[in-house]
Amino acid sequence: MSAHCCHPTPSQRPPAAGYRRILWIALLVNLGMFFVEIASGVKAGSVSLLADSLDFLGDAANYGISLFVLGMGLASRARASLFKALCMLLFGIGVLSMAGWRALSGEVPEAITMGLIGSLALAANVLVAVLLFGYREGDSNMRSVWLCTRNDALGNLAVLLAAFGVFGTGTAWPDLLVATIMASLAISAAVQVMRQARTELHSAHAA
Repeated sequence: MSAHCCHPTPSQRPPAAGYRRILWIALLVNLGMFFVEIASGVKAGSVSLLADSLDFLGDAANYGISLFVLGMGLASRARASLFKALCMLLFGIGVLSMAGWRALSGEVPEAITMGLIGSLALAANVLVAVLLFGYREGDSNMRSVWLCTRNDALGNLAVLLAAFGVFGTGTAWPDLLVATIMASLAISAAVQVMRQARTELHSAHAA
C-alpha cells in the first residue's frame, strides 16, 4: 500500500464510539494471540512465529495507545503515531537480527505447528482487519492501526507458506525468508506513518 493512496483531512477526528469498541476487540484478540504464538514459536523453533508473536504484542500496545489518545487533539495523536512508528521500526530491526542469528544456528523449525498456529493467527487478523476496514483512511493514528493489521494478515499468509516450505525442503530457509519479509513490511509501514504524522504535526502547529 502506497503512502500516497490516502490524503485525510488533518483536522479529521475518528468516530469515537464505534471505533473505540473495535479497538478494544482488537486489543484483546492481539494480546491473546501473543501468548499463543510466543509459546508455539518457542516450541516449534520458528523465527516467523516468534516474529509474529512480537507483532501481536506490538499491535496490542498500538491499540492501547490509540484508545488513550482517541479523544485528544491532532498534535497529540500525531505524536502517538510517531511513537508507534518507532516501535514498528524497532520490531523490524529486531526480527532481522533474530533471523540472522537463527541462520547461523541452523535449527530447523517444526512445520506442522507453524501451519496450525499460522492458520489461527490469520483468522484472528482477518477478523480485526474486517472490523477496521472502514477506518483505514483517517489520520496517521488510525492509519498506523490499519497498516499494522494489514501487515499482520499478510504476515500470517507468509507464515503458512513458510510452513509448507519448511515441510517440503527440510530446511529453515523458508522460515527465515518470511521473517525477513515481515520485518521489511514493518519498516515500510513505520516510514509511511512517520511521514504522515510529521505532516499532521506541521499542520497542527501552523493552525
